[in-house]
Parts: sequence; C-alpha cells; structure tokens
Amino acid sequence: MATSMSKFGRLYWGGFCAAKHTFHNNKATFCSSAKKGLIVGVYEKDNQEEGFELTSVGAQFDQSSQGKLAQLLNIAGPTVKKGKTKLLYGVHEDYNSVAVVGLGKATAGYDEYEEVDTKKENIRAAVAAGVKQLRESGVRDVDVDPCSDAEAAAEGATLALYSYDELKEQKKRKKLVNLSVHGGNGSDEESWQRGLTLGNCQNFARTLMEMPANYLTPTKFAEMTGQKLQPLQNVTVTAHTKHWATQNKMEAFLSVAKGSDQLPVFLEIKYSGGESGNEPLVLVGKGVTFDSGGISIKPASNMDLMRGDMGGAANVASAMVAIATLKLPINVIGLIPLCENLINGQANKPGDVVRAMNGKTIQIDNTDAEGRLILADALCYACAKLQPRAVVDLATLTGAVDVALGSGATGMFTTSTNLWQNMQKAGIRTGDRVWRMPLYEHYTKQINESQLADLNNIGKHGRSAGACTAAAFLKEFVTCKDWAHMDIAGVMENKDEIPYLGKGMSGRPMRTLVEFVAGMASKQ
Repeated sequence: MATSMSKFGRLYWGGFCAAKHTFHNNKATFCSSAKKGLIVGVYEKDNQEEGFELTSVGAQFDQSSQGKLAQLLNIAGPTVKKGKTKLLYGVHEDYNSVAVVGLGKATAGYDEYEEVDTKKENIRAAVAAGVKQLRESGVRDVDVDPCSDAEAAAEGATLALYSYDELKEQKKRKKLVNLSVHGGNGSDEESWQRGLTLGNCQNFARTLMEMPANYLTPTKFAEMTGQKLQPLQNVTVTAHTKHWATQNKMEAFLSVAKGSDQLPVFLEIKYSGGESGNEPLVLVGKGVTFDSGGISIKPASNMDLMRGDMGGAANVASAMVAIATLKLPINVIGLIPLCENLINGQANKPGDVVRAMNGKTIQIDNTDAEGRLILADALCYACAKLQPRAVVDLATLTGAVDVALGSGATGMFTTSTNLWQNMQKAGIRTGDRVWRMPLYEHYTKQINESQLADLNNIGKHGRSAGACTAAAFLKEFVTCKDWAHMDIAGVMENKDEIPYLGKGMSGRPMRTLVEFVAGMASKQ
C-alpha cells in the first residue's frame, strides 16, 4: 500500500531522508551543489582547565585532516561547553563545515539522583544542537560521529530535525536533511539504525498528536496506523466497528463516542514475534482524537492542544511500529479505542449511568473524565479476551499528574513491582523517566461511593489526588495480576525542557515503552 509522506510529517529513515525518492546503497542521491557537514564530539577536560578531548572517531578525523580540526578548534577557543556547538569551516575537503559539539565529561554515566544515564543524554543533546546548527547554515547532508553511543546520537539527530509543517507553504517548511553515521564499526551501524528507528517512531507519534482534529479523525488514525504497519512482518491490524463494540457491550466507550458525528473505531494490532504459545503483552492507548470536555466543557484557552489527547494511542501505535521493525522476540497486542469527545443531542450528561463491558455501572459526574470510560472497556477486553502476560495502558488522563510531576517524568501506577522496576530501568536508559505513584485503597474508596451506580468517574473529593483516583478507577476493570497505568498528560507537550525535542507535541514516552518491551522480551 502506497504511503504519502505528507501524512507523516518529516521522518528520517535509515541513512536517507524518506521524503526523497532516489536512493543508492541505502543513501539518498543529492546534486553536487548540496552542502555536506560533519558532527564531531569533544569531551571537557576533567580538571576544569581549558581544552578538549576528541572522541575516538573525532581523533581519526583530525588525523585525516592533518591536525587541522584541532588547530582550528584551538584558535576558535578550545573549550566547548556541554550541549553547545562551534561551527568550523575549511577543516577537510569532504565537508563544507564541521560542527564540534560538547559532550560534557567523558566519565559521565548513571546519575542515581537524576535517575538517568547522563552520558546518553549528553550525546542526544549535543548531536541535536549540531544538526540544527548545520541545517540552519544550509547543510543538507550530515555525517554524525557516533560519540561512543551511535543509538543515542541517532535519536538526538532524528528527534531534533523533526517538524510538523506539512500544512504550511513550502518556503516556511524546515529543510530536509540526510543523516549518516561517520566512522565507527559494524556495531555502531547496527546501533545507529536502531536509534533511527526509535527516533522516527517517536516522530510518528508526534505527527499523530500534532495533526489537526479535522485531519486526524478516528478513522484516519486507523488508516494511517495500518499503512505504517502494512509492510512489516508478523503484524495483523483489525479496525473494529461500532457494531463490534456494541456486540461486546462496550457501553462506556460508546457513550463517549455518541457525542460526535465521527464513528468510533476500536483498533487492535497483533504482533507475533514470540513463540505461538507465549502469552502476549498488551498495550492499551487512550485515543480521544479531540477532547472538548463534552457538556463539562473545557475553557477555550489552549483547547486546541486537545488534538493531542490521543497521545496514549499515538504512543501505542508508534511503539507497535518500532517493535515490529526491530523484530523483538515477543508477542504484543496493541488496543486503541478511538473516538471524539464532543457535544450533540446524544452526548453524555452529568449524572448519566453507563454499564462497562464487565457489567459494572458508572455514574458520569464529569463528562471531561471521558478517557477513563473508554479505557475501562479496553481493559476489560484485554483481561477477558486476550489472556495477557501483563497489561500496560497509556493515557493523557489527568491534569493532576501535570501538577504533581510536570514534564519531568511520566506518572506510573502499577500492581506489579516487577513491571515498575523494568519500566524504571527503561526510562533511565532512554532519558524519558517514569515515577511511581500510589495506588492505595484510600483512593479506591473515593470512586466506589456513588449515589446511582457501582462507581463514579471522579473522586468524591473533586480535584484532590485526581491522578490517583483516576488510576484507582481504572483498576476496577483489571483482572490480570500484572497491570500498569501510565498517565502521560504532563509529558504530552515539550516547551523547552528537553533540548533535543522542539516545541510542540513530544511523543513521550514512546522510546521508554519500546525499551521496556525489549526488556520483557529478553526475560521470556
């Protein structure tokens, strides 16, 4: 099935730019006038004195330039601060310009207080700064020093170059850039390709989140995801209809969908990378393609950002693409309930009662707490029909988690210490952290007290501990032992917090999710 690049923003695959159509030996063919640049990493001196230490690949390049790189860098000022760039010209005949990027200390590594691998994060930020500066200087073909971690370098470069500007006129769009790894060995090339896959899949999530809601309807989301997955092996995609959801008694999901003229879709993605008898890991993503709040309508200010309220769905869809592309040896099923939360004569009203797939009734006291309604039926389906090894759901569920954690980490609620430890480890490696939140009976009691039904869709104390009561609500629909809920509302958008992500929808924590799945695959 043909795929139009205009649907997916600007994505950078392999050693070439996927928006180009002429390739040779896995690289794009460019006209001779195209500018070419190189990124070289340098470390700071350990004793805080002026100077620099080249990476191993940088040292090889300096030797090939007869020492000109080191000479010009010393003239320009030998110290390059962490995350900063110095642009040099006339270093080597193969390159119009060389961006020297600061990697910080060579001894950087795991920081137990920050809960992150600072060496990897330094590489991502430094390479990101370099590719952006080279692009602005007119370079269209960039070779990248792997900086001792080609995967992190590829992630930083790919994420930094992303822009969703397909709806702008051509002259306002960011220029396309071709990326290749410079030097290194076979292991570096393999790591580079993995980093490109992860970066581009996160960019796919960003595109889905950025697209205007009149462009990205539930049906269009399903179509785009299907097109993305269609070329990959061991993947089946089923777009279940409203009729199917009705047959499965998903009244909670359908109650939200009925407020819009757009038909709901329940997307089921099955990846069979493991042995046929192995239980699947199930990923569930909230897919509200636009959330007005319904009758409990949101304030008009910044309501446009609610086109990104399907961030959980975007993370699951893009993670499934990455998992299948990387051919991870595990069985994974992605469930994505898709609908809009709007207002018409059929829309949910405060005080309405609906029945979920498991038979529990829900009093809807706030129609803007709709994400938990559609997830309730998806979680019931996952536990009752799929015999899962574990279930992980992701949702831009509450503003309360943003108040609690901001964009520093995804809030994670779980019944399994094992799932928590594996997800935390994944977040350390990717730099996209998670933080465990409480799932106490204290919060369950607050949603179990309802005047009209078994449950209430908001806690009895209103906004107090809103993220915790939302998680407690979801837990009422989970029957499998190992379950985790990830509230990603706080990390939905990037302003300037993550240096290798531009302003806009972030696609977080997609890479952490894939790293988690890879870890689970290794423990089967």
